[in-house]
Amino acid sequence: MKQDRRKLLKGTAALVAAATVVGVGKTEAKDKEKDKDKPKKKVYYHDGKAPEKTPLFNGAVSLGSLLFIAGKGAHFPGDIAAHTKHVLDEIEKELINAGSSMDKVLKVNVYLADIKDYAGMNEVYQGRFGSEPPVRTTIAAGPRNVPGNSLVEIDCIAYI
Repeated sequence: MKQDRRKLLKGTAALVAAATVVGVGKTEAKDKEKDKDKPKKKVYYHDGKAPEKTPLFNGAVSLGSLLFIAGKGAHFPGDIAAHTKHVLDEIEKELINAGSSMDKVLKVNVYLADIKDYAGMNEVYQGRFGSEPPVRTTIAAGPRNVPGNSLVEIDCIAYI
């Protein structure tokens, strides 16, 4: 009788263990199936290939259909018009490289080294994002607070 009970208990334990293993396998399969439908992060490089060394940050990254462009500055002598044009041209290159465009930009952040450059920046900025421009925040970061002596830095969020 004791042997029959032991066999029964061992058999039951084996069945429970087997069911648990099968259940784990099903859970992992379900997790993989769920992950398949999740948006994927993608990094866009200027020349199409990743750098040899891990960069400090990436210039353009998407998640699903959202595209994030890192802040661009102008690191050469010039006035606010030249700097703004250069920065907007660089943003446009990044957008095109990722399969987007200026008219697909949803949000822009503008950082000025001097608030006195607001009107000059706006003259160059006007119309660059099409007839329905994105929402925008503009702040005066202050002298020497925009990296690389740029008079303006701009970043944006777009869709692909």
